[in-house]
Amino acid sequence: MSTGSRSSETLYEVVVNRDGQYSTWPVFKVLPQGWAKAGKQGAKAACLEFIGTAWTDMRPTSLGASVRR
Repeated sequence: MSTGSRSSETLYEVVVNRDGQYSTWPVFKVLPQGWAKAGKQGAKAACLEFIGTAWTDMRPTSLGASVRR
């Protein structure tokens, strides 16, 4: 049994946590605590493309502005 076709049919949404870190999450699952919808939904590839443009600094925001400079 292949899961490849199932993955391509799954609808995802982009989610973001308090540290500004992005991920994809299947729309049919309840979001884990600490994550919020980022406003993009679609195929996984489209969501990953969105993350690539939105998440430009991989360092967690909890590091503070002085550390991120």
